[in-house]
Amino acid sequence: MHEALFYERLSDGRARCQLCAHGCVVGLGQRGICGVRINQAGVLHTLVYGQLVAEAVDPIEKKPLFHFFPGSGALSIATLGCNLACDFCQNADISQAPRKGRPIAGRYAPPEAVVQVALRTASRSIAYTYTEPTVYAEYALDVARLARSEGIASVWVTNGFMSPQLLEVALNDPVGPLIDAANVDLKAFTDAFYRQHCGARLRPVLDNLVRLKRGGVWIEVTTLVIPGLNDGDDELQGIAAFVCNELGADTPWHVSRFHPTYRLTDRPPTPAETVLRAREIGLAAGLSYVYVGNIPWADGESTHCPSCRAAVIRRQGFSVVSDEAPGGVCQHCGARLAGVFV
Repeated sequence: MHEALFYERLSDGRARCQLCAHGCVVGLGQRGICGVRINQAGVLHTLVYGQLVAEAVDPIEKKPLFHFFPGSGALSIATLGCNLACDFCQNADISQAPRKGRPIAGRYAPPEAVVQVALRTASRSIAYTYTEPTVYAEYALDVARLARSEGIASVWVTNGFMSPQLLEVALNDPVGPLIDAANVDLKAFTDAFYRQHCGARLRPVLDNLVRLKRGGVWIEVTTLVIPGLNDGDDELQGIAAFVCNELGADTPWHVSRFHPTYRLTDRPPTPAETVLRAREIGLAAGLSYVYVGNIPWADGESTHCPSCRAAVIRRQGFSVVSDEAPGGVCQHCGARLAGVFV
């Protein structure tokens, strides 16, 4: 076990966790909502520090991040656990295991070992993904600190439900920001959806998106479009307007097709036309880059120059098949794309 960073000891032996927006008050011998933080004698500990359950080199496009070192490899790691309980989770076997009382599993890998793997595999970044990096933040930040010294970036694939205290530490470390890029799931645009389907709230996610943006983190947003739950025009227009107005028109928005999974099996797969309509809504709202995921339409994953509209980075699946914007500069008109390219 490893003592947690983000908590307050209370006078009666309880501990108030300050890791995420839940703000759990954890009694002696008890765990928080995420299931991976335990109060022992008034001291809050993380149970998953260094306990990897997944490790692989993925294309950065798989996160998905299309404007952050496109075509590069990202060493992707995860521990068990999540602070949300989405009924459509695609990785529920590892994200929800601790909440169901299953034993904490994993192969111990100290931060130094992770960075050495990233160097050995020539990974441009380390991605904290598959589960929720917030619940293993102490470990992620320690890895990121070492990675920065080796010129390796850190990427969070996150639900955005962390605490302001966590972001304050992550974005203001003496060695520099410990989060360079993030793909944030904006799952819906109503609090009712978040409460009913995720066991969370919408407002902290919106606030943290703005905090990340103001902190200099490269942001891309993903919305899984689910039939009958978050696919209405008003809701999609609300998400697009928020991304455009609060995060900037150059913020990429990924709209993805839902497939029945985990506890949400009473819904059909999202019709392709719904996802394509969401893309058109994003473009109409003023967003420069809107991508579609999980449907076989190649052009939906291509990056178009916002100036001349040429398809300058073409993708097939998670692979870049042609790049006519080396260094982020369109070869057709000379315009610069938004993102981090060098």
